[in-house]
Amino acid sequence: MIDLSRIVKAYDVRGTVPDQLDEPVAEALGRAFVQTLRSRGEFAERVVTAHDMRESGPALASAFANGVRAEGADVVEAGLGSTDLLYFASGTLDLPGAMFTASHNPAQYNGIKLCKQGAKPVGQDSGLAEIRERAQAILEGRGEPAAATRQGTVEQHGMLADYATYLRGLVDLTGIRPLTVVVDAGNGMGGYTVPAVLGEGLPLTIIPLYFELDGSFPNHEANPLEPANLLDLQAKVRETGADLGLAFDGDADRCFVVDERGEAVSPSTITSMVAVRELAKAPGATIIHNLITSRAVPEIVREHGGVPVRTRVGHSFIKAEMATTGAVFGGEHSAHYYFSDFWGADTGMLAAMHTLAMLGGQAAPLSALTKDYVRYADSGEINSTVADPVAKMAEIEAAYPVPVDRLDGITLDFPDGSWVSVRPSNTEPLLRLNVEAPTAERMAALRDEMLDVIRR
Repeated sequence: MIDLSRIVKAYDVRGTVPDQLDEPVAEALGRAFVQTLRSRGEFAERVVTAHDMRESGPALASAFANGVRAEGADVVEAGLGSTDLLYFASGTLDLPGAMFTASHNPAQYNGIKLCKQGAKPVGQDSGLAEIRERAQAILEGRGEPAAATRQGTVEQHGMLADYATYLRGLVDLTGIRPLTVVVDAGNGMGGYTVPAVLGEGLPLTIIPLYFELDGSFPNHEANPLEPANLLDLQAKVRETGADLGLAFDGDADRCFVVDERGEAVSPSTITSMVAVRELAKAPGATIIHNLITSRAVPEIVREHGGVPVRTRVGHSFIKAEMATTGAVFGGEHSAHYYFSDFWGADTGMLAAMHTLAMLGGQAAPLSALTKDYVRYADSGEINSTVADPVAKMAEIEAAYPVPVDRLDGITLDFPDGSWVSVRPSNTEPLLRLNVEAPTAERMAALRDEMLDVIRR
């Protein structure tokens, strides 16, 4: 019997197929999703689904739909799509949704990202724990029988054209100067959504890399957070003399940016840049940033009259904070970007469009444009496999008598303005390290010191 506690994480479902996640599990989760929403008075009697390009996606989505239908609810199948396309469908149709994706995880994985009506998040504290318990009971034969008096229906409703039109209405790119853009889709869903959103009618010359949809990821993993997966994009930008490069992860809800020199632009820098644009539209507004973004982000937000709010890492936490505070925008160092005019949900495509608008609205190259937003040296996120993450964090905390924040893992604040974040992954058996310091030399020394403690 599959133990769902191993695959139902803090804010989504993620596991290997078929040993951890198979069709009976997906069907049980579909039933449990409907039961949980009904028990909370949050159900609209229909669910919208979408799936990415992974081979197991259609079968898992169909099984989940069977579970929804067994509970008497109807299913709207958006079919192939990115995660932010599913959020668009949930928002515009005002329906709860289920996206079948394992994001940047390797090919043997798949998963489910769930949301309520209007793309509102579902996490451990907002229904996911109850969904897991109900689904586990169903799989073990202890669940309540489906009380439906009718079998739900299924309808297909493609959303790509409406999604593209909506995004184009939020950021006008028609009047920018001509730009040449290399886009690395990593054989993920960016190869499906980029042509629709950034294609015809815009002053953009798109140079595609790996737009063929292939869930086996034959060229490189669709995880731009790993520097090795940016090498092809960086080389192509330099080779073609492009103005910038964009890299999307597998489900295309995250977007990474490379400047005209082929140098990666920190997601914290993009967060600051987009925050300034959003504050120009909504003076004094709240901007969300997670605890591993650069300290430059809250500094710049305050300098432009905004109110920065710091949160833990993870989309369900940030979306909840977006709703609570009425924030107009939020950014994570993992390159998730959240917008109030996108139902508070994350969309890498909209962040890319803001970057294009900012660059195309002036004459300087991207490297010059970003210079004012970079104030500190950072390590990026470094992952280490450890036997006991909790014990290792306790060891680190005991070794450094400095102020410690425990919002998410531990964050150590040093007197010189340097900080270190060490936290366990919510989706993989890893300990994640982030270091920032006033100088590159101090950052490198602190990074190496921390890695020595973590890996010894």
